[in-house]
Amino acid sequence: MSFSKGINATAATLTKARTGNNVCPFSGMCVTCLDGCPGLCEIGKSSIRGKEVLYPQPFGKTTSASEKDYPVDYSHFNIMGTAVGAHGVEADPDKAIFPAVDLTTEVGNEHKIKLDLPIVVCAMGSTNVAAENWEHLAAGAALTGTGIVIGENVCAMDPNVEIKNGRVVHSPNLENRVNYFKRWYNGESGFTAVQANVEDTKLGVQEYAIEKLGVEAVELKWGQGAKDIGGEVKLNTLERALQLKSRGYIVLPDPEDPKVQKAFKAGAFKEFERHSRIGMVDEESFHKRVEELRAAGAKFISLKTGAYRPADLARAVKYASDAKLDMLTVDGAGGGTGMSPWRMMNEWGVPTVYIQGLLTKYLDKLAAQGRYVPPVVIAGGFTLEDHMFKGLAMSAPYVKAIGMARSPLTAAMVGKTVGTAIKSGRVPAEYKKYGETLEQVFIAASTLKEKLGDEFENLPVGAIGVYTYYERLAQGLRQFMCGARKFALEYITRDDIAALTKEAAEIGGIRYIMDLDAEEAEKILS
Repeated sequence: MSFSKGINATAATLTKARTGNNVCPFSGMCVTCLDGCPGLCEIGKSSIRGKEVLYPQPFGKTTSASEKDYPVDYSHFNIMGTAVGAHGVEADPDKAIFPAVDLTTEVGNEHKIKLDLPIVVCAMGSTNVAAENWEHLAAGAALTGTGIVIGENVCAMDPNVEIKNGRVVHSPNLENRVNYFKRWYNGESGFTAVQANVEDTKLGVQEYAIEKLGVEAVELKWGQGAKDIGGEVKLNTLERALQLKSRGYIVLPDPEDPKVQKAFKAGAFKEFERHSRIGMVDEESFHKRVEELRAAGAKFISLKTGAYRPADLARAVKYASDAKLDMLTVDGAGGGTGMSPWRMMNEWGVPTVYIQGLLTKYLDKLAAQGRYVPPVVIAGGFTLEDHMFKGLAMSAPYVKAIGMARSPLTAAMVGKTVGTAIKSGRVPAEYKKYGETLEQVFIAASTLKEKLGDEFENLPVGAIGVYTYYERLAQGLRQFMCGARKFALEYITRDDIAALTKEAAEIGGIRYIMDLDAEEAEKILS
């Protein structure tokens, strides 16, 4: 098995090998490196553009995720069905039908939040691709009664933010993000939360969101599965680079250096990099911050942690339990992002299925001690209904929702692209067979139009894409659950999936398929 593809050539960095598939498997270099080649591969391009080639391109227009083929992933587990009985509904063939499956779930401790579907869009921060599609994502999440988190750096990246005495007092960008979710929120299910990193905390972003914008849910951020450093974005003007350095960010190269300014103006490089600082987790300061947020009025506090080493996962679990947090999101390596160093995305961190296996052990230990176990969201590459079922089952009963990012964003972007084309009378060829209008092309548009009435005309078209995508996920998940005879999420258990290899069984804490039901089968046969 090849664990890492495209070592020296990948679509992410717009590089390729001159010899095609004939590359050295461990270095990724062409088997014959030719003197005279213009440098199409990552090594060659790096000799021309240097550190620029660290990142997926083009920045602000794509999301990216690992190409690495991990030794074990969720495809190494299968969902188990049964021909016997039903849980959560009467065992009657006329009643135990998949539309009867209840997909509602709940997160929170004292302050409970209902979700109509077990989905939370993990933080969408200040990168262009997130900012330009926020209204579509937020409306889609609100209309489906699901969760969405406003990510880091939104305030400090806001060109029109007002900062007084080192604290945010007004941010049109954050205000718009919060209000856009509220506009389409049904008042009963779903939530939006405001996340904070090191810079956000210094600026008092969450206090501003709570006190001025009426936000009730906030999220502490330790990291994500895509990288083990702070967030990055690229800046294409000197003015913007100077502005963000003045707000406390690390900006490279230094925009205040006269030599750098001269080089930029001469066209020697076209973009600056803005980097966030890494956090320094400390148990005492963690609990202090939780208390500060509660004192400020936060009713719902979550923690998002990344694919750090096992000891850090143990810290996240322990601290979240001790602080009685409302939600813990664990993000495994291999997930997607707007801009992370490409090699880091492939070669850093604990992959999702491995980190979930560890997570289950740690949560079991807490439960055995009689300690509080926070509702868990597992994230890191989940996109379709089978992934969701497996994520819910592997750590049952602790996982209450599945975290997603790239796939809802894809649904929003495609919905926006196709919907905008339809509105302008240019229906893409792929979809002309369905018709010429939004209602004909988008299968769920008629349902939304009936639900929203005249407001449907004001709905961003990408939201129709998100809504339709979620409808597909819901129906697919209901079908899997019906086959397993589990008619509500609370009935899903770990033996609803089986490991296809002994290695997968050991990692996931799930029974090997050849050992599954062994005792019951023996009893039946005897």
